[in-house]
This record gives sequence, C-alpha cells and structure tokens, in this order.
Amino acid sequence: MKILNIHKTITAEQLLTVLQQKLNPLFQKQRQSDISFISENKNGIIEISCPEIYEGFLYRIEIKGRELHITRSVDYIDDVNSLAVESILNELFKELAADGNVTFVLEG
Repeated sequence: MKILNIHKTITAEQLLTVLQQKLNPLFQKQRQSDISFISENKNGIIEISCPEIYEGFLYRIEIKGRELHITRSVDYIDDVNSLAVESILNELFKELAADGNVTFVLEG
C-alpha cells in the first residue's frame, strides 16, 4: 500500500471524474495502445481494472481525509501496463493536490 497526502480534501466522485476523463487518453498516448481501463466507484473506493486483460483490480484508491490510500494488485506489480498506469496516476494526483504538492506518507 502507498499512502499519499494531497493536502486537500476531495471526494471519491471528484477522483472518479478525473480518472474517467484522463486516464485512458493519457495511457493510450503514452503506451501507443488501445487498451482501456475501467474506473468505478465501489462503495466509496475507486477501483481501476481492465477485465479483458487482467483478473480483478489493478489499483484501489481509498480517500481518507487528505490522504489517498492506494493498493496495487500484487499479481501485476511488475506489469508494464500497470507501471504506466501508476505513473499517470501520480501525475493526476499532482493535478488534484493543493498547489501540486503530494507528500509520501507510507510506501510498502
């Protein structure tokens, strides 16, 4: 799990909107691929998945105050597509953060 402080409170719906608007176009441009990910709100936790390629979720993001608790599927840690998604997520989190300031709280 990785915990990031974005120094701002957001809702799951706000995060979901950003992911639905930006994740796939950025991924497809970066990887030159037509793979599309599904971002959905499951009881306040955002899940990113791609059922055509991967079983289960790739990422789960839970918002706790100003923190994002991010869980990566252990099955796909070294997968090139998963790593590309993580890179894009980090950039999107900077966009969402107060003054672009993201602080690592925990990574493990």
